[in-house]
Amino acid sequence: MPSQRTPRSALLDAVQQISSGTTSIRLSAADQLALVEAIANPPEPNEALRRAFDAYKAWSLNHGSHYRPQC
Repeated sequence: MPSQRTPRSALLDAVQQISSGTTSIRLSAADQLALVEAIANPPEPNEALRRAFDAYKAWSLNHGSHYRPQC
């Protein structure tokens, strides 16, 4: 009789597949602190980011909210 997969075993299999395709990086203590600081206190958006956001907003209004471009 074939074994039945439980939802838990299916989830574990999916997590293993995802994690096998990822890459880890090691950060120094200083780099870790810099990353946390950047996440906790992000810089104000610059003019280029504002223009990109405005362009995306205009694009999404013309193409509907159900469609997102693939990056």
